[in-house]
Amino acid sequence: MLTLAISRGRIWQEALSLLQALGFSPNEEALRSRQLIIPTASDNVRLVQVRAQDAPVFVARGAAQAGIAGGDVLAEKPMSEIVSPLDLRIATCRLVIATPLGFDENTAGNRPAMVATKYPNLTKAHFAARGRQVNIVKLHGAMELAPLVGLADMLVDVADSGRTLRENGLIEKEKIMDISAMLIVNRTATRRLPAVAALQRDMAALLEKS
Repeated sequence: MLTLAISRGRIWQEALSLLQALGFSPNEEALRSRQLIIPTASDNVRLVQVRAQDAPVFVARGAAQAGIAGGDVLAEKPMSEIVSPLDLRIATCRLVIATPLGFDENTAGNRPAMVATKYPNLTKAHFAARGRQVNIVKLHGAMELAPLVGLADMLVDVADSGRTLRENGLIEKEKIMDISAMLIVNRTATRRLPAVAALQRDMAALLEKS
């Protein structure tokens, strides 16, 4: 049995067409019942819907042999047990720095800027590469609120259209990286299980046709 761990939300929705094309359509009755393990049209493949940051953990620990996760999560916390063989070119977005309108970094004086983010490693690396010291405010959501109430000077977060930033009086100042969903596999499983190698091969062939 091949188990695929897939991030909930946008990645799940955009991955459905790829899964269906491979013959892995999720069982509709299981979806309606909110089962945690979802059978598919293939007797040998099942899906588990997990939180975005948990998909790589399931694959790294071998609870799932493969999965689909965002490139941002993989870059924030790389895991040696995981191979990321394919960029699926879905759920595309970008990691950006945003500030309130009219914000001037010079007004912070000599103190390091306060940056709200759920990506502390990527944020620190980005600013360090530019010779800038920052203090991180680790948050798990509502990032746009932090600069507006004085918790932080700026934020680093994922943006797509940028609408949420604009509606909260924030502007995108700089792009840190482009993001898309990746097919990930367990390093050991890809060597030992033919089904994992077949998944990689079939997914690559499907992407070539698209």
